Amino acid sequence: MSTGSEAPKTAYELAMARLRQKDAEQGIVDHPLTDEQKKDIAEIRNTYEARLAQAEVMYRDALNKTLDPEAIGVIEDNYRRDREQLTSERDRKIEKIRTAS
Repeated sequence: MSTGSEAPKTAYELAMARLRQKDAEQGIVDHPLTDEQKKDIAEIRNTYEARLAQAEVMYRDALNKTLDPEAIGVIEDNYRRDREQLTSERDRKIEKIRTAS
């Protein structure tokens, strides 16, 4: 049994310890990110943050130009689709960097 100072104290720490143990049992190894990977991930996040902000500006502009409920529905659907596509691309690129050895 471990001493009190080594044991996780919060629910978050307990959950993380269980997840690390589960990963270890499944053979999943956690590799720390290199400085280059961190820089690349930060660049991707910044790029996609800007793209998402641009999409939101265009969405709000389009909403301000119409009162037609059908058009508003189409605009909202397109905005939702664009956000999902951008976040999916961002997450895929980040995961690719994380898994590169």
